[in-house]
Amino acid sequence: MADMGSFREAVTVWAAGGPGNPAHELAARLPVRTVVLLEGPSDDAAVNALAARRGRNLAAEGVCVLPMGGAMNVGRFAGLLGPNGLGLRLTGLCDEGERRYYARGLERAGATEAGGFFVCAADLEDELIRALGTARVEELVRAEGDLRALQTFLHQPAQQGRTSQQQLRRFLGTKKGRKIRYGRVLVDALDSDRVPAPLDGLLDSL
Repeated sequence: MADMGSFREAVTVWAAGGPGNPAHELAARLPVRTVVLLEGPSDDAAVNALAARRGRNLAAEGVCVLPMGGAMNVGRFAGLLGPNGLGLRLTGLCDEGERRYYARGLERAGATEAGGFFVCAADLEDELIRALGTARVEELVRAEGDLRALQTFLHQPAQQGRTSQQQLRRFLGTKKGRKIRYGRVLVDALDSDRVPAPLDGLLDSL
């Protein structure tokens, strides 16, 4: 049975140079109305965690949450999925440092709705750490059984002189799968009125 996961896989194959017919067929059959373009799987985990907290089933609503495998792929995915491709509405998250790159990629793809993308100051992990506060994030790290790994990391020379927020943000990316896991953990720990504006705005727009 076709589902949104199948569509996501078909688009990923298409973007890598594979055939586009499966994505076209699935988009019509499901149907898909909106694609949320995200840089990677940790953003995907955070978006889906917040949707679940709010009692929403994005796939059932015709929303495909799609990690692109890096910000540099935005033009390729927008070209396939936007006005010059499947004609779907595009939205998503981007980092402030990549804002102009996203705008150029979307413009080249004919996706003029670049204003539908929500901008994180550094990245989504940075937004989540600031929303929770470093003390709360450290509590969550302890609860997840990663306190010893964090303490070892903080003693590295490269971490001296950095702020606690910078250290925690870097720590989340030091082990494969950690950012994905904490994407869910940090979102689940948020008070309802402390959801970072970019993430909150994205969910409200869907």
